[in-house]
Amino acid sequence: MKPQNPLASLHRRDLLKTTAALGAASLLPGLAGAQGGAKKFAGVTLNVSTFSAAYPKLLQQWLPEFEALTGAKVNFDTPSFPVYNQRADLELSTRGSAYDVVNVTFIYSSRWINSGWLTPLDDYIRNANLTAPDFDINDFLPGARAPETGRDGKLYGIPWTAEALLTASSRFDLVEKAGLAFPDTTDDLVKVLRAVNRKERVAGFVADNHYGWTFVPYLHAFGGDVFRKAPDDLFPTLDTPEAIAAGEYYANLLKEFGPDGAVTYQPDQVTQALKLGRVNFTDAGQLHLAQLGDAATSKTVKTVRFGQVPKGPAGRFPGTAVHGLGIPTGSKNKEAAWAFIQWALSKQTTRRAVTAGYGSPARRSDIDSPEFRQKQVINGSDLAKLSLDAIESASKSGHMKYRTVSVYPQVDQQLNKAIELIASGQLSAKQAFQQAQANSIAELKRAGVKL
Repeated sequence: MKPQNPLASLHRRDLLKTTAALGAASLLPGLAGAQGGAKKFAGVTLNVSTFSAAYPKLLQQWLPEFEALTGAKVNFDTPSFPVYNQRADLELSTRGSAYDVVNVTFIYSSRWINSGWLTPLDDYIRNANLTAPDFDINDFLPGARAPETGRDGKLYGIPWTAEALLTASSRFDLVEKAGLAFPDTTDDLVKVLRAVNRKERVAGFVADNHYGWTFVPYLHAFGGDVFRKAPDDLFPTLDTPEAIAAGEYYANLLKEFGPDGAVTYQPDQVTQALKLGRVNFTDAGQLHLAQLGDAATSKTVKTVRFGQVPKGPAGRFPGTAVHGLGIPTGSKNKEAAWAFIQWALSKQTTRRAVTAGYGSPARRSDIDSPEFRQKQVINGSDLAKLSLDAIESASKSGHMKYRTVSVYPQVDQQLNKAIELIASGQLSAKQAFQQAQANSIAELKRAGVKL
């Protein structure tokens, strides 16, 4: 009986021909002793969709390798984060077949998995005919697999990133000239920004306008929360004095220190602004921040500094997020989709990404590798250690539980709107957060949540 795994059935002669053309780094697990040679997925077209980020961009570059190995053709689209989530949520809810591989977005993971919209991967992983022996699912961080796991205990997504939200200063030299240190508290941050804002035409602060991600560490730092006690009590708590104070503080960072159009910035724009030295401070995930260490494209590689998000009156609460690749229930090419995921997240591919500069791996072997740790020390800051410390802190405190409940995306949208309304001067913080509270309650009731 011939092996069913196309990655395990490539003829050695074809493999050598392919790897000679693509380089030794393209050698995939399970191929060396394989027999056969047929490209099992010839004629199959896989539709893959994720949001735009560093890892998917690398995979897009290496797609010819997968196509040469399997015979499959891959359409891979990477819209912006909000656009991707809207499209994927709609498509998955219809159980349609438009996508074969999707990003299992952190804030939607509970909704998509527990609604039965994604395919459990456990049977694929256990099947030696479909999965290379060195794929090693246990090499992925347990904390990264947890959000990709359903209430039934089955795994629905293979994580490609375990991300921590950190603070960065692209022009820390301006802070040092002002005689100040990296800000440790929310009060420190304002003091530093007032000292350096617009110096050498560098705006003080900007953040990705997905405020349901970038703002919440400040909400927690001021003693507020999204829900009364997630996941058991999902009554929103956005109109508390602590939440209103946090909203006023954060929106003012954008209003007083932001560049023109600050409330429109998306992740790639924030990264680019910091790499060019047009904006000094931000809070962003380390997979974006690691790009500031690329000497070929970053003008601030010698002036950048990283640190934890600032602590407030209630403490420090760094954000963490996990994204994975999964297979929609409606996909008509599940076996080929699994082959793609296996290739995309094989030890060889993830290590190759780390070597290329990818800054947010989910495999422990990558995190511990010299290639990763050396690249993560950027201008004296150890980005990997900061990230691991943040992930460990979040794991201990449990403050990220709010983020994977099935109805968080509805509240997430209300937080985005509230910060934008305050920063643009359309509503006061109290008005905006009372409106967010009322809208969130209405949205949750419509979703069937008993409050």
